[in-house]
This record gives sequence, structure tokens and C-alpha cells, in this order.
Amino acid sequence: MILDTLAAPATFLLEVKKSRFRANASAVRNAAEAMSWLREVSVPDATHNCWAYRIGADYRSSDDAEPGGTAGRPILAAIDQQGFDQVMVVVTRWYGGINLGAGGLARAYGGCAAECLRTAQRLPLVDLAEAEIACDFALSGTVHSLLPAFQAEKIGESFDEHGLRLRLRLPASMFEGLAQRLRDLSRGAATLTIHEADGA
Repeated sequence: MILDTLAAPATFLLEVKKSRFRANASAVRNAAEAMSWLREVSVPDATHNCWAYRIGADYRSSDDAEPGGTAGRPILAAIDQQGFDQVMVVVTRWYGGINLGAGGLARAYGGCAAECLRTAQRLPLVDLAEAEIACDFALSGTVHSLLPAFQAEKIGESFDEHGLRLRLRLPASMFEGLAQRLRDLSRGAATLTIHEADGA
């Protein structure tokens, strides 16, 4: 399943028994970016700024002094149920004087986050792979002309005694197709291999 991230930040307002809730959602690429964005959108004089993010297998949430499990987890559940990844949602609450109870809080936080994401502009996340082509100098022009058809972006190029080495970034789903095309064109002389990220 291909998940989505947000094409642009989104906001949604909700009022429940005089308490006001405002969800702010944004795409984030890592935990540091998520925390930076939390500082940017949190309202210091609001009653609570509860939040959650999902970045692949990495996720965190905070109830920000609301009763345990009534805010952060429902926000995270909304992110997952809406099919998002690399997203953070901060739901700010201004208390209106009427207690909502644990169930009411969970519904309000989760519902506000879910509606914010439901109405937001989505951007499909494409699983990208880094790869390296090794081929003879004579094939250089042919290899370069293949790249656009496979949505491959050149990120590095070098030469050694064996010929050209080309570093690429391309959708993982395109890898096998490009590898096969290279084999066909070069009679097996050109190779495409996954490039392992340094430190991975």
C-alpha cells in the first residue's frame, strides 16, 4: 500500500461543549523537523498542545497533561487510519469550562485530527531507491537517454578504467524495468545495482 503525506500544511477548527480545538497538520521528514514544527505551531497560553507524528516505523505522541491516552494516541490513530506517513498533527485546546470526560476528549482530539487530514491535500509517497549503473563509455549516450522514461534522477557520475559509473535515484517500482532494459540494450554488459546508503 502506498501511503500519502501532506502536499501542504492543513488546519481544522472544532468546538465541543465550549472547548475549542484547532488541528495543525504538516509533512515532516524526521523527528527533529517534527519537534521544530511543534514549537512553531504550539500556542503557549492555550490549555493543551497535544500531538503525534508518524515517520515510517518511528512514531511519538503526547497528551500534554490531558488524562493519559485521551489525546496523543487518538491523534496518532487518526494519522494511521487516514493512510498518512511522514506527517505530524498538533491539536491545540482552549478549555471552555465543561469537562468532556476521557471518552469525549479522545473523540474530540481524534476527530479534530482526522477531519483535518481528511480535508487536506494529499501527496502520494513514492518509495525511492538509489542505484548505480556501470557501463562501457560507448553506451553513455544510450544510458542517459533511458533515464526520463524510468523517472530516474542522476545524482552522481564518475569514470574509471571500466567505463562510466552513474548514481541514480528512481522509484523502487521502476528498478527492475530499467535493469531489464539495460541488459537488453547492452547484451548484459551494463549493470544496475542497488546502492546501499552509507551507514545504513
